[in-house]
Amino acid sequence: MQNPYQSRPWLPHYRIPHSLPIPLHTILDAFEANARQKPNDIAILYFGKHISFAELHHQAACFASLLAHYGVGRGDRVALSLQNNPQFAVAQYGAWMRGAAIVPLNPMYKPEELEYQLSDSEAKVWVGLDSLFLSNAREALQRARVEHILVTNELDPLADTPLALAGSLKLKLPEVTDFYTALARQAPDASHRLPVSGQELAHIVYTSGTTGKPKGAMGLHRHITFNANVFRTWIGLTSADCVLAMAPLFHITGLVAHLAVAALTGMKLGLFHRFQPEEAIRLAHQYQATFSVASITAYISLLNTPAACGGTFLNKCFTGGAAVPPSIPEQFEARFGSYVHNTYGLTEVNSPSHLVPYGARAPVDPASGALSIGLPIPNCEARIVSIDDPGRIMPAGEQGELVLKGPFVFDGYWNKPEATAAAFHDGWFLTGDVAVMDPAGWFYIVDRKKDMINASGYKVWPREVEDVLYRHPAVREAAVVGVADPYRGESVKAVLALRPGVTATAEELIAFCRERLANYKVPRKVEFVEEIPKTATGKFLRRQLRS
Repeated sequence: MQNPYQSRPWLPHYRIPHSLPIPLHTILDAFEANARQKPNDIAILYFGKHISFAELHHQAACFASLLAHYGVGRGDRVALSLQNNPQFAVAQYGAWMRGAAIVPLNPMYKPEELEYQLSDSEAKVWVGLDSLFLSNAREALQRARVEHILVTNELDPLADTPLALAGSLKLKLPEVTDFYTALARQAPDASHRLPVSGQELAHIVYTSGTTGKPKGAMGLHRHITFNANVFRTWIGLTSADCVLAMAPLFHITGLVAHLAVAALTGMKLGLFHRFQPEEAIRLAHQYQATFSVASITAYISLLNTPAACGGTFLNKCFTGGAAVPPSIPEQFEARFGSYVHNTYGLTEVNSPSHLVPYGARAPVDPASGALSIGLPIPNCEARIVSIDDPGRIMPAGEQGELVLKGPFVFDGYWNKPEATAAAFHDGWFLTGDVAVMDPAGWFYIVDRKKDMINASGYKVWPREVEDVLYRHPAVREAAVVGVADPYRGESVKAVLALRPGVTATAEELIAFCRERLANYKVPRKVEFVEEIPKTATGKFLRRQLRS
């Protein structure tokens, strides 16, 4: 039998190249080229503020010299606890100029979570929000022995004099340094800019920890540049586009699909602190944004905004990071006029390994009801293997674990050689996702391998039940998990958030599922919540839901 993974007859139809050259330059090189070639062009839009490439480069060079003064150099780590603020870009490029790696941290972390990742990464410098320092970070930074602490806030970039807005607060904190004041006092020195190659560490991004302790995935500069070029080539992005940063910059999607793509293409980067649906729609029009990648929960939030916020909304919409109910892209297109293209990626593969071609519509797997994650990106080797034996390749149409190879796969987990070894089999990265490929080459994620529910010996994939629940008009969000059952081993539990002003009973929803699912897949328990707990990127915290 011919190996269905050896050829890609579908790629020419969508004008997608089979392969792309491995980049010799870095995103930092691209950013600095923009600063030289078009210094006055806008690099960042931040509410009413326009920041040029020259201004952004100057601030980054000042930060690089400040890091040199701190003794930070090649291979050191700089932690960032920021939202989608211009300071993130300044600190990232400044750290890269010193050959240092950034460690983006979720600003919502509690002290224990923050301390763990600061200690594990051995970060020398922390740049964070002053409000976070006061509420969560102060003791964590002390216990993790971070040497230098710089604080800022979301209003600083909008002020003529940064200290005018919050300086009085910051000046009362003797153990910290104000970020913009430090930059203003530090003249840039070109000798502090170290040469950086694609083989060097660019970032350590911690996995979301939905199934265990977060691990720091090491991404190299060439990984970021390659996948940024995939987005540019796949979608046809140019400097005339503008990205609306709906994904958080501290997540791999924001780092690659927002920051890196903006630098590589020279397009504007539209930031707005943190995601808020009405503000996202307003600023999409103000920025004249054309492109974004965001979690499906963000698009669902946009759908749930008042009718007055409707109208044409972007034109190059992509989603990833969580399962996509097939009905949502259709609803979004009917409301805003733009089809949401599905994608697939992981922190470990530095954003996408699969994308739905721009302008194409993702098919639905008739067996599982899953919306396709798309086709493999250029240079990507993707196949389905047996869940129990990763050395056995599954034929087209058969479910198994998705495994990947390519120039985008991470360099391993920071300080965790055993976990790194366990993540690979014979050179293939084991995603942990149960998937299927159809004869035409489209891939579908059925569910997470670890999320499978074993009810009386029957396998139940939560996603299949969730997709049915999303079809009920009262359901806004649906998460399905397995819970201990003395009789069945596990039984199916649904955690639901309803649409505003709409009511439904557990009995009604169970009956709705029973009409559409085999009996063993029907939820035995239904719990209603105001909001389903999620990671910052929209993934449901199933471990928390089980408990």
